[in-house]
Amino acid sequence: MTETAEATPERPASDGGRGGLKGLPSRIGLYYRQVVAELRKVIWPTRKELITYTVVVLIFVTIMIAYVSLLDLGFSKAVLKIFG
Repeated sequence: MTETAEATPERPASDGGRGGLKGLPSRIGLYYRQVVAELRKVIWPTRKELITYTVVVLIFVTIMIAYVSLLDLGFSKAVLKIFG
């Protein structure tokens, strides 16, 4: 266990000065390279799957709109009956 700890080289200390400015563009570039690499790993849906998912979401949203509208109508009639 101590052999592996001794065998690992130490990093040189950061100067904390202008090295940060030099490293910023390279860090930004590294970030974008990693983003592109992760996007390549994504399994994108096929056109058929995308259409199916879209239709399912639209149907669900339509049902929820109808449900909330009916609740709103019912509560408004109840409030008008009680207070109006």
